Amino acid sequence: MARQDRSARRSHSESSLEPRLSRASVGRLSLYLRRLEEFQRAGIHRISSNRLGQPLAITDTQVRKDLAFLGRLGQPGIGYDVDDLIGSIRSTLGIDRCWSAALVGVGNLARALLRYNGFIERGFRIVALFDSDLRKVGQAVDDLTIYPVSRMKEIIATTGAELGILTVPASAVQNVADELVAAGIKGLLNFAPGLIRTRPGISVVNVDLTVQLEQLAFLVHLTSTEPLS
Repeated sequence: MARQDRSARRSHSESSLEPRLSRASVGRLSLYLRRLEEFQRAGIHRISSNRLGQPLAITDTQVRKDLAFLGRLGQPGIGYDVDDLIGSIRSTLGIDRCWSAALVGVGNLARALLRYNGFIERGFRIVALFDSDLRKVGQAVDDLTIYPVSRMKEIIATTGAELGILTVPASAVQNVADELVAAGIKGLLNFAPGLIRTRPGISVVNVDLTVQLEQLAFLVHLTSTEPLS
């Protein structure tokens, strides 16, 4: 009986270990999605892994490996149905529905983000604004009122925001992140330098523009210092 119990527990554990997409694969899925939408707008209904990956400098082997996580969608010699692939990628990425976000820190970067139409096109809506600067509180930006951070829990509950966007100074980012999580936010997009510590179950994506520029500078430097063949 004990042996059967152990076997049952082992079988349950093994069956629950489903493969997970790496962050790199998720990033490539986003690239595939944009490319597929271009095909869709052009009236192209079927594509091969090579045709999908080549403009993105991704091998057809890698494309097939990434898309294998979505199920059996492609057929050898026939390729992938563009509409089916778009639907499957959107479902896998969790963007087959709308997401509402709260933004904290209404400075120049935040105002630029608010003017970016791509968020709405991709199903993301900023529904609440917060700032600790009392001179900004009460102002309207793109039909949204800026609220004090002290009302965060109340406003987030009212708007149903699930994501948080942080465009605050590095010195304030951890406290703001803690308050957003306490208010019910499930994921954070952080534009401030440094890392955020959160409890398990809270997802964090850091966007450090300085790091991106450093990587770009390295690539340019590397290219300029390579010997000519």
